[in-house]
Amino acid sequence: MEEKTPPANILFVEDDSNLSMILRDYLEMIGYTVIHASDGEEGLAQFSSEKFDLVILDIMMPKKDGFTLASEIRSKNSQVPIIFLTAKNMKEDRIKGFQHGCDDYITKPFSTEELSLRIKAILKRCSVADSQPQHDTTTQFSIGHFTFDSVNLVLNSPAGERRLTRKEASLLKLLCLNKNTLLSREVVLETVWGENDYFIGRSMDVFITKLRKYLKSDSGVKIINVHGIGFKLEVSN
Repeated sequence: MEEKTPPANILFVEDDSNLSMILRDYLEMIGYTVIHASDGEEGLAQFSSEKFDLVILDIMMPKKDGFTLASEIRSKNSQVPIIFLTAKNMKEDRIKGFQHGCDDYITKPFSTEELSLRIKAILKRCSVADSQPQHDTTTQFSIGHFTFDSVNLVLNSPAGERRLTRKEASLLKLLCLNKNTLLSREVVLETVWGENDYFIGRSMDVFITKLRKYLKSDSGVKIINVHGIGFKLEVSN
């Protein structure tokens, strides 16, 4: 029996009316609830008005582009998965997308089947992360003068509290569980992202840079990059 698509509420923000109609009809046909917005401002208003399981954003839009909208969504919700749609195929745009908190990236033109598979994969990863415990059930970590609550996605320091995204927290937890031990890039990618390819690898590098920035106030805490091999969270105090 064919696996039934799990119900999910999707916010779809795209200014191309023809593409919007086609994709919305397709996604609704395979079982999703889809709310469409035609520009970034309308998209933010819709996101603020109800709960969504996933957000699909075009990048080039009137009033507010996808990067800006993604950042504003992330300030309201650090966990909701975001997929970017774009006509551009530049590596810089992909990296910029990950910097703004996206979980995946699809370049136009693409097939409806590809989009469906990407959505299913992301929702499945989120479901597994929410419902299944890690092999190590530790959720509270001490990192130098920081304390990290991996369940509530909070990093505390003497300077205050920082809310992390789901990916940031998953990556930091993996590093904490293997403190002072070298982790290969492949292990990190498979554990946190569930796959290993070039663009996901570049996304990981972006997240490592973010975590370094968050931890820089303690000189005894460093994330070491062993070029071409992996990363190590070194804590000297």
